[in-house]
Amino acid sequence: MSWELPPLGAIRVFEAAARLGSFTKAAEELGMTQSAASYQIKVLEERAGTPLFIRKTRQIALTEAGQQLAPHATGAFSALADAWVATKGGASGVLSLTTMATFASNWLAVWLGTFQLMHPDLAVKVDTSSRLVDFGREGMDIGIRTGTGKWPDLTAHYLFKADYTPMLSPKLAESVGGIRRPEDLYKVPLCGPDDPWWKIWFEAAGVPFDPARIIPGPALGGQSYDAMAALTDQAAAILTQNLYSALLAKGQLIKPFDIVGSDGDGYWLVHLESRRNTPKIKVFRDWVLAQTADIRAQEARQARPVGLAAR
Repeated sequence: MSWELPPLGAIRVFEAAARLGSFTKAAEELGMTQSAASYQIKVLEERAGTPLFIRKTRQIALTEAGQQLAPHATGAFSALADAWVATKGGASGVLSLTTMATFASNWLAVWLGTFQLMHPDLAVKVDTSSRLVDFGREGMDIGIRTGTGKWPDLTAHYLFKADYTPMLSPKLAESVGGIRRPEDLYKVPLCGPDDPWWKIWFEAAGVPFDPARIIPGPALGGQSYDAMAALTDQAAAILTQNLYSALLAKGQLIKPFDIVGSDGDGYWLVHLESRRNTPKIKVFRDWVLAQTADIRAQEARQARPVGLAAR
């Protein structure tokens, strides 16, 4: 078969420039001069018969033709890199992972060391951000997100529910004589009193939600910070119980009720479908799914109707 291909050196420069948004940065990444990189782009544009970049003062932007070509160029080089790693055998290099700070600090921080011991040749680089990254263009290998599991162009693997429930320190609970009824939570400050999770939880508990009765606690804008406020006896926090099982097991936090609130979201591991067999993605995906298997099994048991025998 005869392939109609552009000069591979030129397309490699194009891919880097499109991804980095700069001829200079592309040249630095590829170990060439800026003028050499610009020349390769010119060669490619002459072959294509159309401009691929709009040259502006101190910046570049992709033309419509460039926007069409860029994701395919990145995908092709990514697939070639994956195939080369597989040819050499095993998972190695760097795995780029995007996730939220809450998951990183309360799950990854606890378990990631185990994975690194199992795969010493594979370094995990974690980016903590709430934004949705473009896996095709931003060089991310894998992500862990909350949602319903439906994201365009991504394969999603369910990990566990993102259900939430109030938690607080034993000391704070004791300071008001214990938290025995949902209404007792009105006796202590609540982290993020405007957080809609509180209303959903009180309604799930069958108790009217009354903002006027709330003692406002710190509004820190994230579960990780709210959990720290709870640990230091400042307030009760409403937290995803599957992320704080270690603190609950040690008695550093308590959850007074088995009642949980839910907005239907769960935690999911995601990656491009085209990269499902990439060695480093496969070993990390399989490890995370194995580490969370017990949680999913417990969820399945809890969802089973009473009186239905297990088969």
